[in-house]
Amino acid sequence: MGPWRSLLLLQLLAAALRAQQQQFMEYVERRLTLLEERISQWHDQSSRYSTELRDFKNQVLGMLETAEKEREAMRSEAESAAVRVDRLEREVDYLETQNPAPPCVEVDETLMEKQVATAKQRKNEKYTKLTDCSDTIASIRAMKILKRFGSTSGLWTKDAAGNSEKIYVFDGTANDTVYIFPRMREFTLFSATRKAARIKLPYPWVGTGHLVYDGHLYYIRQQGPFQVIKFNLANKTVVDSSVFPAEEQIPVFGLSPFTYIEVTADEEGLWAIYATKEDEKNICLAKLDPTSLDIEQMWDTPCPRENAEAAFVVCGALHVVYNTPLPSRSRVQCVFDVSGTLAPEDASLVYFPKRYGSHSSMKYNPRERQIYAWDDGYQIIYRMEMKKKLEV
Repeated sequence: MGPWRSLLLLQLLAAALRAQQQQFMEYVERRLTLLEERISQWHDQSSRYSTELRDFKNQVLGMLETAEKEREAMRSEAESAAVRVDRLEREVDYLETQNPAPPCVEVDETLMEKQVATAKQRKNEKYTKLTDCSDTIASIRAMKILKRFGSTSGLWTKDAAGNSEKIYVFDGTANDTVYIFPRMREFTLFSATRKAARIKLPYPWVGTGHLVYDGHLYYIRQQGPFQVIKFNLANKTVVDSSVFPAEEQIPVFGLSPFTYIEVTADEEGLWAIYATKEDEKNICLAKLDPTSLDIEQMWDTPCPRENAEAAFVVCGALHVVYNTPLPSRSRVQCVFDVSGTLAPEDASLVYFPKRYGSHSSMKYNPRERQIYAWDDGYQIIYRMEMKKKLEV
């Protein structure tokens, strides 16, 4: 092969290489152009999606804000409705107290006259005991101050007959709401009433002479003559009511002018402590039937009203607690035993430790043998040492 043929072959090979290189560059440019178009398309779509997401977020935030405003408006309307309902209930209760049904009044008056006649026939008779309880208080064994709660005057107690651990609190001397704490622990630890259940009674109560006994609340309602209301705590209904068969009642304790009837319980059952203008110097006692609220028997006691602050019954014996207008040590200074087995001179002179003022209420619990007292807003438990009457 000559030199010129070799040169021609080299030229042909160089031309072929240039053609392939040109095709490869064109291919790469086409691929890069396609890739740039796809990147641009992805960027456009991403920007659109971001805009839509931002608009959706703003829309959701607006809807949430609107929903919150509507919720607040509904809450305000509900609270306003609750206030109106409460006001309506109070107005209905007021109208009921101002406009009692004439037939019921006639029945109450008839029953009252019958109960007065029956009770007077058995007045001051010796009492036939229902149990063999023969204990009396020897001394105060211990005192425990739980807390300070509510007004200076009030009442706190347990069920005197059942096994319930609930604490019932009557704050003040006139109201219609009872606070209920599930146990002593909750009542002791929490100062506010938000931990307590509330029972709004159908009629307002007056004084501090109320009692919880065997699942029922016996409380005093003032409407003309005083009424004893028997209220079922389980189904929140009035079971029975009775006009107390005593004429011209006056405050039973000289130092507690807000209490006209003290309903109390002991081992024998239910009792009522009261006073009338007929014998305004001394305290009277009556035995109550817990089922019908009838007065079974009545007694005039030798215990004076003057400087008396509270009273309770233990094993059929009335114990009256005295103080002075200027607070000093409270003491049981008068004991009246309806069965006649304990002579007044044989009873122990029991002193309560000096506290803040005078007791507005003292509730004896026969199951626990202790007293739940309210002294100037302080809730106190007195544990008692007992002895047989014949051993005193």
